[in-house]
Amino acid sequence: MSRVYLDHNATTPLRTEARDAMIAAMGVVGNPSSVHREGRAAKTLLEKSRALVAEAVGAGVADVIFVSGATEAAALALAGHDLHASDLEHEAVRGWVTGDLEVIGGQVVVGNPATSVVQLANSETGIVQSLPPGLAVSDITQGFGRVAFSYAWAGVEQIFLSAHKFGGPKGVGALIVPQGFDVPVQLRGGGQEMGRRSGTENIIAIAGMAASAVAAQEDLAQGKWDRVAELRNILEKAVADAVPHTIFVGNDNDRLPNTSCMICPGWRGETQVMAMDLAGFAVSAGSACSSGKVRTSPVLTALGYDIDQAACALRVSLGIGTTEDEVLRFADAWCAKAQRMMAA
Repeated sequence: MSRVYLDHNATTPLRTEARDAMIAAMGVVGNPSSVHREGRAAKTLLEKSRALVAEAVGAGVADVIFVSGATEAAALALAGHDLHASDLEHEAVRGWVTGDLEVIGGQVVVGNPATSVVQLANSETGIVQSLPPGLAVSDITQGFGRVAFSYAWAGVEQIFLSAHKFGGPKGVGALIVPQGFDVPVQLRGGGQEMGRRSGTENIIAIAGMAASAVAAQEDLAQGKWDRVAELRNILEKAVADAVPHTIFVGNDNDRLPNTSCMICPGWRGETQVMAMDLAGFAVSAGSACSSGKVRTSPVLTALGYDIDQAACALRVSLGIGTTEDEVLRFADAWCAKAQRMMAA
């Protein structure tokens, strides 16, 4: 029987729209910084892609800085600023901020938005945050294309996202900043990206990001994620019926429609991942960026779970292409192994 991919929060399959755009971009020979015809063609593709990404996130064209991904974008947004965040943030953010914001009931308590960083949605639990107006920075990487968001009305000064989370290629992302905002330059060279991020732009990946951003917003507008939420609920009901002591993290909060973080006390998360992998299912014990590290999730401890509970968490993240049959097959396999583990 074919394998089932249920780790979309780690990375998503490349969309057909992105693949087609990238193949077309491979035929564009020039460097966007060159002034000859080939260079101008590359520049035209770059700026068309920038306009598409800007429209998808609700920003101005000149607000978009293309980078290698959310980690680099976080560094550009946060370096040199005295900002505060909670332990719910991704490690790419936590390394640049003071982690002293409290979390109550799954929501970050923000005293001064102008000096605070709050993610749109959490990759491990799916919990969606209520972003206060005037917020300094928000990581929208997990939420973009899955929940309603626009830079135009969110009232956040800087946001960033990564293409591979919404069907684009790996290795490309964007930082969205208002025109004239002081971005501490970290890569010096040819002055690309309006002098804020030097280095020849990866127009193949950028074209793929633009196409996937447009498609992701179309999926959201068409209500495709509503069906995914139904599948997530079917999964959790099947698990709860068969293994009643399972804890579903954040199910009393607004969550991403595709994410279920389950704690099965006594069954360690990494052991669950290996068991499910052998059974043909790709799932995760937490953020993919923390793979290979055996440690307690600061996200779960910030939410009030103890160390033993946090060590027994499993994340299942669905995609638009996930089917009910796949969800029920996973639930059957996971529940059977959980019951055997408890009986041992």
